[in-house]
Amino acid sequence: MFFLPDFRALNSRQNGFLFLSWMTLPDTHNKTRFVAEYPINASPKILFPYLSTASGLARWFCDDVRYVEGQRFNFIWDRENHYAEIATQRLNKAVRFVFLDDRRQPIADANSLEFSLDYSEVTDEVYLRVIDYSTTVDAEEQQEMWEGLVYRLREQVGG
Repeated sequence: MFFLPDFRALNSRQNGFLFLSWMTLPDTHNKTRFVAEYPINASPKILFPYLSTASGLARWFCDDVRYVEGQRFNFIWDRENHYAEIATQRLNKAVRFVFLDDRRQPIADANSLEFSLDYSEVTDEVYLRVIDYSTTVDAEEQQEMWEGLVYRLREQVGG
């Protein structure tokens, strides 16, 4: 079953971050599209390297991240390798990683992860939008995981 955000709920801010409600789509691959926004007290210029470089990601996102080749990275969780490549990147704005198979080759309907930074002139805050498209067992567990990761990121950037 796919879950997509219901964009009618874009203005529902709770506990310092924005959550979008979920829409259910027909069951095809049991993947979900988790979308959330978190305020971060740091400028995009300071924050972006933590989202787009191996050394920055290794400080908050997973056990280790290694640059492999070209635009490819090896994300390491619990001593397991997860290869991904940067599919799109806009300096100080957004980066999207698409995960690869064990032979580092593209796969159909691959897991992906996107980080984008938005500035709100109304609140004078920078928001980190996370779009996590992956196989997920429990939406609540995924939400808690991202809250913890963003907390670690805030500790790194001082925001």
